[in-house]
Order: sequence, then C-alpha cells, then structure tokens
Amino acid sequence: MSSIQVLDPRFAAVADGASALEHLAGGAVWSEGPVWLRESGELLWSDIPNDRMLAWHPQHGQRVWRERVEFTNGHVREADGSLLHCSHGERAIQRTRLDAQGRPLSDETVVDRYQGRRLNSPNDVVVQRDGTIWFTDPPYGIASDHEGHQAESELGDCYVFRFDPASGALRIASDFVEEPNGLAFSPDESVLYVSDTSAALRRDGTGHHHIVAFDVIGGQDLARPRIFAVIEPGLADGFRVDVHGFVYTSSADSVQVYHPDGTRIGRIPVPEKVGNLVFGGAGGNELFICASTSLYRIALNTRGATA
Repeated sequence: MSSIQVLDPRFAAVADGASALEHLAGGAVWSEGPVWLRESGELLWSDIPNDRMLAWHPQHGQRVWRERVEFTNGHVREADGSLLHCSHGERAIQRTRLDAQGRPLSDETVVDRYQGRRLNSPNDVVVQRDGTIWFTDPPYGIASDHEGHQAESELGDCYVFRFDPASGALRIASDFVEEPNGLAFSPDESVLYVSDTSAALRRDGTGHHHIVAFDVIGGQDLARPRIFAVIEPGLADGFRVDVHGFVYTSSADSVQVYHPDGTRIGRIPVPEKVGNLVFGGAGGNELFICASTSLYRIALNTRGATA
C-alpha cells in the first residue's frame, strides 16, 4: 500500500500504483545531496557532519564511497557524466571525473572565487542544458565547524551564481533570496526555483522558509521573482522537478509536492526530517529521499525532469 497522500486530483496519476516508502540505509548524522550514478546503478549521498559520502546499491547495500570529502553537500551530473560537488570545506564547486563503472578518476576545482573573494559555502547545484552551472552560496558551511570550517564571509552576502565553463565567467544571477539553498529548473528551463532557508539558523521565528520562482530570460537572466510556496513545517532544503513540472520538496515531516501554479497537490510522509531528494533508478521513476540519519525510496508513476 502506498503512503502517498493525494491532495489534488492532478496528482492522482502519479500516486497510482506507487510503492510503499522503503527504508534503505541509515547511520548518518545528516543526509544530504543525493545523486544517481547510472553507470554503477547506485545512489550517492553526503553525510555532511561526518565528512563522507555514502553509496547504496540494490544488490550490495550501503557502503562508504569516500571519506574526508571536505563536507560536500549538493551534487549533480554534467552532460559528460562528471560529478559536480558543492564543497562546504573548500568553499567551491568541485568536479570528479568518473570511469565507465562510475568510479572516481580525478578531482579538480571548477570555481571557488568571485572577483578574487572566496565563496561562502556552495550548497546546491544544477546544470542547464547549455552546460552552464547554477549554484547557491549560503553561509551554512562557514557558520560553524559542524558542516565545514567556521570563517567570516568574504562576499558579505549570499547569492545565486551562474558559471559558464566555456568562458570561465562567474556572475551573480540574483541577490533577491536572503539565504539561497535548493534550486531546480522547470522541465523547459523557463523557470528557476530557489529556496530561501534563512529561518534555519534563527531561533527567534524570523527568516524565510519558502521557494521563490524566477522567470529565466534568454537562458541566462532571472526576472520577476515571486513567492512560489511557503513550506510548513520545516524548510525547502532541497527539491526536484518531475516531467510534469511538479516540484517535490523537503519539509520537516514529508516530501511535499506542488503543481507549477503553486498548489500543494500531494504529500509523502517520511518518519525523519527530510533534507533532499532525487529521482533515479533504471527508469528514472524512483524517488530517493535523504532524511536525517537515513535514505528512503519510493517508486512513483512519473520520472524526473532531468536524467
């Protein structure tokens, strides 16, 4: 029996025939940054405070993929299969090139400075179809030594960045979001969703816990920012979009699902606080959920918008 709650008829087809939520692995302190490796058929994710990356395979179960990874957070694949990391510790976007079996070959820094000043702590990253790299840069990796190395910000603010690997140009795409965190494009890349989690480090009830939608103009400029959805309880730490344009976002007690018009249409209860999620599996229809100490999976009648 599926654990999905259908809140709007438009989500019913996705929930139809869905599997039950499965607990796949545990033992992390804070699970984040999931990414699917199609070559090896396994899911990688970050255990940020333990400074390691974990892997789960359907036949072989859980293992440590890498240790001493400088507190990586979000990940994404490039068109050539390379794996991009958001490194809190290095305050950089880093790249790992993989072999045909998904094993790491070499590492390099993609970008770590803006106009000569160090980035804060890149948190999440997406790659546009033209190969440009978009990422968020909040303060969470420099706020303490728990998920990085405590330090003062050299930028003095938090931004959404756009990096063009072809030209090497890094520019600020937006300064609208106070503490940008998760981000994802709509299937046609006409909209960029960015979460604001500025409530995360505050104990006075202030700060934001919403997702902002931007129009993408000419494939490179952001315009018309507006509040897409306010996430309660918890935060939109990380999220993904499916082929229908539905947004699947983390929260304190579930994966919440939103229609592109901003209506909450579904909910997948999870027994731990959700950090991030990604579509994977051979058919791209398995939603892998990083939640606190664990990794969960549920199969849906849909696919992720990106491979």
